Amino acid sequence: MTKKLNTVVLKKLRSLRYEDLDWKTVLFILVVLSVFIRFPFFFRDYVDRDESTFILMGQSWVNGHLPYTQLWDLKPPITFLYFAIIIKIFGKSFFAIRFFGAFMVAITSLFTYGIATKITSKKIALWVGIFCVFFQSLFGSLQGVMSEHICTFFFVAGLYILFLKNDPKWFFTSGLLLGLSVMTKLNMAYPVLFIGFYFLWQGFYENHAWKNIKNLVFMGLGFFMTIAFIVLPYYLQGDLQIWWESIFEAPLAYSEGKFHSPLKTLPFAIIILGLLITGFTLKIIDWKDKKLQILSVVIMGILLSFMQAGKVNGHYLIQLYPFILIPLGIAVAKLPPIQKKYIPVIVILLVLIPMESYLEYGNIISNKIKKGTFFNGEGIEVPAYITEHGLETKNIFFTEYHIGYWVLDETPPTKAATHPSNITREELFPYMDNPRETGMEELRYIMEVIQPKTLVARKGKEIFDKKLVNYNTYIDEYLEKHYILEASVGRGLIYQRLE
Repeated sequence: MTKKLNTVVLKKLRSLRYEDLDWKTVLFILVVLSVFIRFPFFFRDYVDRDESTFILMGQSWVNGHLPYTQLWDLKPPITFLYFAIIIKIFGKSFFAIRFFGAFMVAITSLFTYGIATKITSKKIALWVGIFCVFFQSLFGSLQGVMSEHICTFFFVAGLYILFLKNDPKWFFTSGLLLGLSVMTKLNMAYPVLFIGFYFLWQGFYENHAWKNIKNLVFMGLGFFMTIAFIVLPYYLQGDLQIWWESIFEAPLAYSEGKFHSPLKTLPFAIIILGLLITGFTLKIIDWKDKKLQILSVVIMGILLSFMQAGKVNGHYLIQLYPFILIPLGIAVAKLPPIQKKYIPVIVILLVLIPMESYLEYGNIISNKIKKGTFFNGEGIEVPAYITEHGLETKNIFFTEYHIGYWVLDETPPTKAATHPSNITREELFPYMDNPRETGMEELRYIMEVIQPKTLVARKGKEIFDKKLVNYNTYIDEYLEKHYILEASVGRGLIYQRLE
């Protein structure tokens, strides 16, 4: 059976004429692949806690509150706008949020394919696009919709325009898209600046400085027009200060936090830059190619932003993948051709790449058989238990599974508790207009003044980072004295306050 399948696949590969590919065919391939890989995660309560926070912020916007005015999180507002638009149109739908996320991944990969076709063959470009889907969807908590997915989509689209056109109106359009990228995740300002410096250098080096300066002026107009549209509702509402502090000042304070250090990211940056320099030195990739030069300065800009942030989470790499996959694809294509006898092995390895997805397909089928629904996870099951047993929801505190606020149509007890970990990030308090000055003061206020009737935690996990001993000691002792464990739902622990 396997031999027959391999024969069919080989025939398909041999019959595929890459040069006949059009963008519609490539889009179809990428959408099918993206949806197939990500589909079983459409039913998960959350994959990464940040996504839950973005959903809460989006819902708050739908309810009439601009970001940072009712709830607060450390991202620019376009991140929340994605979720707000989907919630406004489709209601509270995990499926819709994840489906459009899968489509966005496919479109990002299509633009990556488009950029690659300007540098190399359609064959290499197609495989770059396919692996772009893989790397944006697998190997960590990437199956949800992260701010990196959104900002990379806008950035790659803007960069594709720069590769395609070379006149002011298209530079203006690119500026709009790059502005949206930065207003989704602020660190993308670094590669935008690097692109600007590159075009200035190129203009002076090739004696057409005025043309490049004119183009950059139009790009800048587009960029700042995006920011102007975003700031306008805050200006009209008289909330300019909180807009400025939340978007620009808070990230700087966060990067200087106690758990962040540029030295942590330095080895990673050295490895990536080392591979890039090696490729150019050995002439595996052509340094004289202007488009590869642009990709290189983008990569350097993103790496510098990682160093400034002082850490590299797995989902941060989404920003990097489209740009490193293109030179990597060019380099791999220069290796000796794969012998025919090894092609079945390569096919099997490609089929096995989405193993996380296969396991999740099994999970949702098992959940459907046992519980009658594909939707799964404590972020869904704990709120269901709370509703079914008539527990207090008006006054509730999720230290874990905080997507439960959304499911129950409730809000966190304070701004700082929008994302539970923000309670301990006291360096951010001045920028979220928080009246309390320290994390312990905030936690005491929630537990002793607000006094949540219901509290949700996670079995086998400290409520706060294990390094924060004083926080965990306080809340563990407080729970023991003032709360009783009502129920255990999966790994979710539901506590009720004693009268």
